Amino acid sequence: MPPSEQAPPLDVVPEVTTLSEAVRRAADMLRAAGLDEPLSEARWLVAAAAGLQAVDLLVRGACALDAETAARVADFSRRRAAREPLSRIIGHRAFYGRDFALSPGTLDPRPDTEVLIDLALELLDAQGGRQRPLSILDVGTGSGAILVTLLAELPHAAGIGIDISDDALVTAAGNAARHGISERTHFLRHDVTHGVLPPDEIAAGRQFDLIVSNPPYIPTEDVTRLEPEVRLHDPHAALDGGLDGLDFYRVLASALPLLGGGGWLVVEVGAGQAEEVARLLLDTAPGATLRHALDLAGHTRAVAVQPRRLPGCE
Repeated sequence: MPPSEQAPPLDVVPEVTTLSEAVRRAADMLRAAGLDEPLSEARWLVAAAAGLQAVDLLVRGACALDAETAARVADFSRRRAAREPLSRIIGHRAFYGRDFALSPGTLDPRPDTEVLIDLALELLDAQGGRQRPLSILDVGTGSGAILVTLLAELPHAAGIGIDISDDALVTAAGNAARHGISERTHFLRHDVTHGVLPPDEIAAGRQFDLIVSNPPYIPTEDVTRLEPEVRLHDPHAALDGGLDGLDFYRVLASALPLLGGGGWLVVEVGAGQAEEVARLLLDTAPGATLRHALDLAGHTRAVAVQPRRLPGCE
């Protein structure tokens, strides 16, 4: 049965009496909607509705549900059957071993983006990055997942996160507080299509050891063909990369002068985009050092460029 983007009727999930029964009925609904992992997702939904961890269902399955919790299970199940992402229903997403709150103004961070984190840390580790102060700029910070993760992994680093969405900035600041790095973060509202940094920040002579971004990279005509979980629920501004999907990489290329000696720009790219993105960056910084990293599917998922090496480095 093909997935539907319309929510099933309100009476699809009848009254349930126990956690186990709630899981079974929710799984039936998700299976009928064509979802790939109905039982696993049903457990997450029921646990969230009941204020429990999914593992709690193993030992508390016979516990009775009150009417309020049963109604919440039914609501969560209908929303997931209508292809609202699980992470948005429960309000958070696991990323690089940490939990991040989401909101309507944020992209839902996905496992592929962890490749960017791995590459950035590998490059910085080769330069002793965990032992020295670092300055990081995250362009299009969204939930803050990239910046907060890097600052949590790099105890002497501080960073700036930029986004055009006030909602995203509030969410990112909350995630920074959740993970104990608020004192090392600063979030700015700015439209990067007018330049990566606001004029006053450029006038202050800002230099960074690392600039990171998961920019919009979907070609405009392809956005309407994305899975409904993405197309209907991720903010459009975080998806649409212009006619060829490369608009924001052109903006990021203009930020290369903001890197100090030894600094790296590390960006996520879509499948098949790595060569074009690398060429665009190298056109801006001829002779720069280039690195890349693959995702689990074997696609180049992150591209890094270092315009100026550290003094004494060959």
